[in-house]
Amino acid sequence: MDELNKTIVGISSGDINGIGIEIILKTFADKRMLELFTPVIYASNKTISAHKNKLNLTIPIQTIHSIDRIIHNKINLINVWREEIPIEFGKATKNGGKYALLSLNEVVKDLNNGKVDVLVTAPINKNTIQSESFNFPGHTEYLESKIEGKALMILMTDEIRVALLTGHIPIEEVTKTITPELIHKKVNILHKTLQQDFNITRPKIAVLSINPHAGDNGIIGNEDTDLVIPTIEAIQKEGKLVYGPYPADSFFGSGNYKNFDAILAAYHDQGLAPFKTLSFGKGVNFTAGLEKIRTSPDHGTAFEIAGKGEANPSSFKEAIFKAISIYKTRKENSELKQNAI
Repeated sequence: MDELNKTIVGISSGDINGIGIEIILKTFADKRMLELFTPVIYASNKTISAHKNKLNLTIPIQTIHSIDRIIHNKINLINVWREEIPIEFGKATKNGGKYALLSLNEVVKDLNNGKVDVLVTAPINKNTIQSESFNFPGHTEYLESKIEGKALMILMTDEIRVALLTGHIPIEEVTKTITPELIHKKVNILHKTLQQDFNITRPKIAVLSINPHAGDNGIIGNEDTDLVIPTIEAIQKEGKLVYGPYPADSFFGSGNYKNFDAILAAYHDQGLAPFKTLSFGKGVNFTAGLEKIRTSPDHGTAFEIAGKGEANPSSFKEAIFKAISIYKTRKENSELKQNAI
């Protein structure tokens, strides 16, 4: 592939005590990956070396001083920090969060400056990363504060896409948060991303009910009857193919999800529990709705296996492939629009 046309993939290290660096290294053990894109890891050569030694991995990595010195056909590493940090495999520590955030801040800066094309994030620990400069429930909310647009969390494989109406909030806040305006906003973001990022001309979207059995005509709550149904009807009048609300308990087991291009779940576990049951290890987390593209694997830091060489890089690899695919599709659609004008 022509080097000028290679997608530049910026990669954050994630928590240095988790499996993030392991899955990054294992991904690039296959040299053929470098034929498809150019990776840039934001971390430290001392930290990377500590992981390589622990895991007995011999993967050549080229240290560069800035993104402007990128070398194609190499695994590039930008030294975000130079000090030697003790790696405490499997432990949630302040250092783990501190250096995960340093890595993330630097790659997002280069992403916003157009120096890297897409961002793929390794897992963070949501507790240890908290600080004065990171007061967010997770990556999604942090990125929304740094990148233009309104974020929508989508977990996806080739067979299923599950988006979330509400994200990382307590269950008691769900019904207080869901409004007609929020449903409209999230459906519009989802509809747009299905068109511009996945080339689906007329997306078909399913909305899951807030209450069990969609409220059973008010016996188990009125939110679906009074709030969700009228909002869906209003959206349908705009010409969008949006249907529901579907009771979540039967929606996935019946295979009904296969009839839709995407599903909008009311809250985190309603959508992600069935998704991960169906797709764990193959899924990708995509932050839709932003001007820049970010993906990540569908798992966390997995402290319990950190440093043991047991981590599976499949989801991380898929996150890279999906980020590149979305980037190219969005770019092509943008160029077609400009040419049409």
